[in-house]
Amino acid sequence: MTNAVARAGEGNDLEGRGLVIRLSIPARQALGRLVLPLLIAAACVLLLLGRADTGLTERARAALGDTLAPLYGVLAAPLARVHDGLDNALHLFSLVGDNARLRAENERLRQWQAVALTLEAENAELRADLHWIPDPAAAYVTARVVADAGGVYARSVLLSVGPNHSVARGEVALDDHGIVGRVTELGTRSARVLLITDINSRIPVTLEQSGGRAILAGTNGALPKLLYWPEESPPLEGERVVTSAEAKAFPAGLPVGVVHYAGPHQPEVIPAARLERLDIVRLFDYRLGGVPPPETDARRLSPRPAGAPP
Repeated sequence: MTNAVARAGEGNDLEGRGLVIRLSIPARQALGRLVLPLLIAAACVLLLLGRADTGLTERARAALGDTLAPLYGVLAAPLARVHDGLDNALHLFSLVGDNARLRAENERLRQWQAVALTLEAENAELRADLHWIPDPAAAYVTARVVADAGGVYARSVLLSVGPNHSVARGEVALDDHGIVGRVTELGTRSARVLLITDINSRIPVTLEQSGGRAILAGTNGALPKLLYWPEESPPLEGERVVTSAEAKAFPAGLPVGVVHYAGPHQPEVIPAARLERLDIVRLFDYRLGGVPPPETDARRLSPRPAGAPP
């Protein structure tokens, strides 16, 4: 009797399971048809929210950067060691050629050192005669690059600046070779720097040898291009490019790179900064208050005082 009841219970359970399976197939088909329309609707809602309130999307990106910056900081050190190990392994195969090249460079550097010492003494004498007043040194902070994440930009990097930082939008980022870009977004623990190679980047520059002015425009590629140079003084192959003080966006004289022609009438600039391998950058506050970086205005270049109206 007991066995019969058990078998009957098992049969009912199997029938119930079969009913669930038969019902789940149409349900899965219906859900499969609904997934794509739901995703499209969610994308449209997010797009409308971003258009309606740009401040909301910027705050969301800054909050995401603050959340991911510590994680990127933890991962940056082991990844840097892996890159260094691979570079060292590759350099072992070119030691002989590197040694010969370094000997030749040392000879040239000794010659330039003698010239530089002579010019330094002459420059100091002229400044003393002219009672030259040097420009005040700009304040700066040093930050580590923790991620090469574009966000809304194709070419930008995320910096870990720590809490209670004094970084402001519009500050100029440099590495030990030249200009990197400008600060465009800020969080409580992170800052995003728009690189000079991004298509949104526009920098007034001076051609050091010909003396002409131009605009350095990013291309989203490895090399930015030069625009609007004077017809009477076109860029020369290999000449240095430095920042211009036009529009008070950058101080004059910061190294940008050297001119290289990709084709006829197509001057590009090989950046002096090592943009493909950024690790440590310095953020300089020159307090120029000129043209703000993209997607900002002049009021957002500096923090608003506590209690001030928006």
